[in-house]
Amino acid sequence: MIILKYSLYLLLTVVVSLGIYLYANIAYDKPVAELSDRWAPEPSQFLKLAGMNIHFRDEGPKSDQEPIVLIHGTSASLHTWDGWVEVLKDQRRVIRFDLPAFGLTGPDPQNNYTIEHYAEVVIAVLDKLAVKKSVLAGNSLGGYIAWATAVFHPDRVSKLILVDASGYPYDPESVPLAFKLSQNPIASRLLKNVLPKSLVEKSVKNVYGNPDLVTDELVERYYELSLREGNRSALKARFEQTLPGALADEISTINVPTLLIWGNKDKLIPLKFGKKFAQEIPNSQLIIFDDLGHVPHEENPQTTVSAVIHFLKNN
Repeated sequence: MIILKYSLYLLLTVVVSLGIYLYANIAYDKPVAELSDRWAPEPSQFLKLAGMNIHFRDEGPKSDQEPIVLIHGTSASLHTWDGWVEVLKDQRRVIRFDLPAFGLTGPDPQNNYTIEHYAEVVIAVLDKLAVKKSVLAGNSLGGYIAWATAVFHPDRVSKLILVDASGYPYDPESVPLAFKLSQNPIASRLLKNVLPKSLVEKSVKNVYGNPDLVTDELVERYYELSLREGNRSALKARFEQTLPGALADEISTINVPTLLIWGNKDKLIPLKFGKKFAQEIPNSQLIIFDDLGHVPHEENPQTTVSAVIHFLKNN
């Protein structure tokens, strides 16, 4: 009897504690208008496309006939490329945008997050901006989208820059907690209107080689943009639909000069996959950054963009 009472008391304590925790971390969706003042100042613009308002930035000399197009990864936004753009825009036209399901662009009205659709969105954006051919660069999911676009539309891509790119079936050493919870049906329902900032912080630190470089401002950006209306539910659909491996047999058909940048401390898509890309893409080179993680362009933009500039000058 005493054991039963103790067990009930313990259960009640856990339930009450959980309720208090969830209540303390309530975070409702925010409309784009509320977020735009902070996260879409000039030179941000919005492009109406396929029922969406795509948040994008187009910087550098418009005379550049082959702009660099930067494609971010899962749960990121165009802001992840800030460091690279500051350097590149002095000499090159640089275009970046928030993918459907992320940033200020938000969910696709057709709930379509297949790799084929993402590639079509890239081409549609470039068509709207009258760009016939470009250098495609992408990180993680963005890398997958970049090389898939090169497979589907080889005439539209002059070079590829793949930064810790996905696309192969992979076995992560460590997955950000937010990603795990978004794929769990119970947790995703429970967290529909709840988002602890500490969860976002842990998830961002998980993809950095040096977690000490993750600032409060960086966490705030990831946190606020995840609250954009529809992004949390779209994330679950993204994981269900954009499956790695579907186009893996096509990787060897890529025939444009390709730079592979990889962080040796990437626990999500380990270095062995960077080496696999290097083996299968004929005209490719792999540069490894020993101290960086899954987002080396964000963690150390100055060092990584130097490799990009050298690649562009010599290819």
